[in-house]
Amino acid sequence: MGQEIHFEIFRRAGARGGWTLHEVRSNREDALRIAEELMSGDNATGVKVVKETYNEETGDYLTLKIFEDGHNQVKVPPAEEDVPHAIPCFKPDDLYSYHARQTMTRLLGDFLARNKITITELIHRADMLEKFEATGTAYQHAIQKVAVAQASSTKTPVQQIIKGLNELTTNAIHRVYRDQRAGLFADPEPGQLAELACELCARPTGNAAYVFNGALAQHLKEAKGWDEKVGMLIAVMEQAPADEAARRLVMASIDAVMAEVLSGSAALHELIGAAENLGQALQRLVALFLGKPVPGARSGLLALSGHFAADTLPNSRTAVANRLVAEFKSNKRLCPDSMVDELKTLRVIANSIVLGVGKYLSHEDLVAAFTLRSKRLVTPEGLGRQLGDAPPDEKLEQLLFVEENIIGAENKRLLAKFVMPILTSAPFDALFSDPKVPVLGRLQRLAQLQARVKRSGFIDVTRNEIADKLDSIAARIEARGRVFEAIEARNTSHVEKAQTLLRLATGGVLTEGSVSARARELILGHLSRPGFLTGYLAAQTASLKPGDEKPDNQTLMAELMETLGKAGITAETGLKSIAA
Repeated sequence: MGQEIHFEIFRRAGARGGWTLHEVRSNREDALRIAEELMSGDNATGVKVVKETYNEETGDYLTLKIFEDGHNQVKVPPAEEDVPHAIPCFKPDDLYSYHARQTMTRLLGDFLARNKITITELIHRADMLEKFEATGTAYQHAIQKVAVAQASSTKTPVQQIIKGLNELTTNAIHRVYRDQRAGLFADPEPGQLAELACELCARPTGNAAYVFNGALAQHLKEAKGWDEKVGMLIAVMEQAPADEAARRLVMASIDAVMAEVLSGSAALHELIGAAENLGQALQRLVALFLGKPVPGARSGLLALSGHFAADTLPNSRTAVANRLVAEFKSNKRLCPDSMVDELKTLRVIANSIVLGVGKYLSHEDLVAAFTLRSKRLVTPEGLGRQLGDAPPDEKLEQLLFVEENIIGAENKRLLAKFVMPILTSAPFDALFSDPKVPVLGRLQRLAQLQARVKRSGFIDVTRNEIADKLDSIAARIEARGRVFEAIEARNTSHVEKAQTLLRLATGGVLTEGSVSARARELILGHLSRPGFLTGYLAAQTASLKPGDEKPDNQTLMAELMETLGKAGITAETGLKSIAA
């Protein structure tokens, strides 16, 4: 690495004395032992040990204080010296707990990503701890962040918490250094790790997990990337011993490290491969969570998806589920270039991920995440970019498309506020008053829009308000175009007039409301004319070609009743109105 390391021991004499260099050692343990001996005697009121790392490439020294003690270093009232209540961890073993590892992962994410290791590997590898200590700034910043957060809920000064955390982490790091030198962490092959687990479980020492994780961390040193590391973890897992206690030790360790791998952004990016956008990446992640083959995945991830399908790695699947929920809640767009693609992708992901709702992913968390993402799509800025300069009827159609693909009653309420201004705008009125466009074409377009509104998830009041507005526009167009009046004025039979109106009513040309009601009123009027039934039956048989089988009257009546039903006229009303 091109680095040289030495340790400088400083001492302070008297309450106001300054620091003086006492001795320099190349061995960490020797330096700390000398500092403790100085404090145990009467020659110093304070001591500190500073680690100096010389980088030959840059010619700079990196300074890191690794130990400090003194009789008058921190002056606080005795009643406030409650370090056990202020420091989140009390002994080195506490740093290996689940919550401690989670906290350290958040604080040291950049360092872990750069070195392609997990937090479990870091706290079991002396070489990585040495490298981490040499960063200095990252090390101290992590401790300071924890101290400041902890001090906010206690009366203990930040300086005192920092001192306690420094001592705690120093002791933990020393422990790993000692155990590494003592050969406690072996570097076995995958098959030998199973033997080691059996051996550790047979010992009464109680440090089986610590030693096994240390050996596992040594084994993973050879991994060239995250996918290879995943493959190595799976290889160890698949050779887990049959003994229950040993197998439980192996599986718990593998699951913990695998979960840490899958929690990291850098690791996931490498594992799932390059994606066009977040939407494509999440689709691959959903496939992994469901235990399905991930498109374009490498061997490690493909093997992992098989174990997810078998549900053998609960913590790892939980990590993926948490990652999915976090990404759904994030501000980043699934498809930044297109709202339509965004909504389509969101629907595809929702339809897939719902299959995984269960012990790892709650329905409530999923709904909350999708509701939050939907909320970010119904902002004036987002919708404004989506609608752009489109014609007013297309704007309405796009809003209805957005409504179909978002969830949350409040989100739909907010979206509905954009609909009525479009319907009451001058461009909308001008579009449907254009005499160059056939009247029936304009009526049919309004009927199509109204049908989509009626299928929407807007609340009843809003849905009815929008549908009624579209119907009122259609009624005005029909009146100006004299559609019904022209049909009534034709010099044709009542049967032909009724059939023309039925074709309009059942062909998606008329909006529901006053326009359809007027059409049904006219149809019933023609049905009640004397001779309608005789004329209708005759007209149905007159169009038959030579050789066609003549339908019976009962069949023809059934077809008429079905057509009337499609037009909104019940069979009972139709039968009462038809005149022979």
